[in-house]
Amino acid sequence: MRFSVLAATAAALLGASVSAHEHHHRRHHHARDYHASYSTSAAVVLTTAAPKTCGCTTWYSTFYGEETLVATTTKTTQVTYYTTVPKVVSTETIYPVAEVPTPVVTICPTPGIYTFPATTVTLTATTTVCAAESAVVTAGVHTLGGVTTIVETATSVVCPYAAVETNEGTVISKILTTTYVCPSAGTYTIGAHTVTATTVSTCVYPVPTYYVPGTYVQPAATVTVTLTSQVVFCPYTVPTEAPAPVYSSSAPSSSPAPQSPSKKIGSSGAWSITYSPYTPGGNCKTASEVEIDIADISGKGFLSVRVYSTDCSGLQNVGAACEKHGLKMIIGVFIDNKGIGAASQQVTDIITWNKWSLVQLVVIGNEAIFNGHCSAQELHDFIVSSKSKFKSAGYSGPCTTTETLNVLQQYGNILCDAIDVIGCNVYAFFNSGIDASGAGKFVGDQYELVKGICPGKDAYILETGWPSAGTCNGAACPGVNEQKKAIAGTIAAVGDHAVLFSYSDDMWKQPGAYGVEQHFSCAELF
Repeated sequence: MRFSVLAATAAALLGASVSAHEHHHRRHHHARDYHASYSTSAAVVLTTAAPKTCGCTTWYSTFYGEETLVATTTKTTQVTYYTTVPKVVSTETIYPVAEVPTPVVTICPTPGIYTFPATTVTLTATTTVCAAESAVVTAGVHTLGGVTTIVETATSVVCPYAAVETNEGTVISKILTTTYVCPSAGTYTIGAHTVTATTVSTCVYPVPTYYVPGTYVQPAATVTVTLTSQVVFCPYTVPTEAPAPVYSSSAPSSSPAPQSPSKKIGSSGAWSITYSPYTPGGNCKTASEVEIDIADISGKGFLSVRVYSTDCSGLQNVGAACEKHGLKMIIGVFIDNKGIGAASQQVTDIITWNKWSLVQLVVIGNEAIFNGHCSAQELHDFIVSSKSKFKSAGYSGPCTTTETLNVLQQYGNILCDAIDVIGCNVYAFFNSGIDASGAGKFVGDQYELVKGICPGKDAYILETGWPSAGTCNGAACPGVNEQKKAIAGTIAAVGDHAVLFSYSDDMWKQPGAYGVEQHFSCAELF
């Protein structure tokens, strides 16, 4: 079992309303030992219960990925939802509320030893439930959400969609199923929401998400709590992955299959790609396995690799392979829920390693503020302290941190004097109005906004990517060809200032909203 202990104040944020400055992208969990820490930017529904074994309050929470901020000075205003499903030819059926394996978050009120019993949830079929997404909209009428399907001929498609109903002033989101008539080949969005806003607004709307069949286990665990009101996060293990749901179609089975274009983009033309030295099961790769990967990255035309922390002998194994194959490194100090004090050892590890000739950039913290692991002032002070130690050890290159755009906009006045360049993580996929063909422009536009936060300092996108599998988020659909289109556009827009995410799929992660978290590998494109 992997779990994280978080500050109770961070847990309190889970019930906060979404505002115009709370649009972030989906959160990746990079370092193997840190991937159990989740955060939210969309609405969260909480219920409470008291486990008999520890006398704690347990919050059963559904967590949703974050979107990248659409930069504008905005305010939240009331919007009106209308849900329409044209061409319905069958009776709508309400899906029953299903038990799904959402992670368990427990507040332990006093120091002591707490026992968490094992819990098992078994799903015999793909289970569709409502998730929440949000978007910034301008004044006017907008279409958001829905399920997107592509058909090659005239057909009828049966699929679930997320609907919004108002009953005596209470807004209810639920999963319905419908039959949609597609009159000809093309792309169709089913069950989208029409939103009318009178000014620039933040809109929250439901989208369907799913859990694949299998047995999800939250193992028993005993945890020693040393602080008052600490929070223990207990995720379920993930069963063997099943394919994404395929919606039934009445098209003749003899319909020709679509032709798949080449996956390849060619030589990367990009600056860097992220690399984590973990096996699909989350264990450490051997030095020889790492060397094979780094040789492959070099052969694809990348100039550098980004690593997040010093675990799994990453500096030694990745560094030796990069030195052999002529690559530079973007190295990191990862700040997790244990805070800056625990991260200090990584600073010592880097100084001991002492391979400064390989280092292009040191990234101190990866969305540490966004995840509530430290304050902006604490991160500022840690960066200043770490830079001083690195300089004394012989490093003369730049140091920075990386956050979502909204965090940088909010705390740039604190961070800018501590960092040498500015870094930001940007994902177009988690903005439901952006399809793969628009991803490059979106990332490029975000990059221009990042450049303005710390005037006179170079800016870099330190994570960006598009998933190759999962389910659609409105107009943003995952897929091999969609990924190729999105990555090609991103390279064209910001390739020499961007780090692509990632070299390999991360099967040790939770699938997450839309089932995409494990599927960001883009190395196959090059």
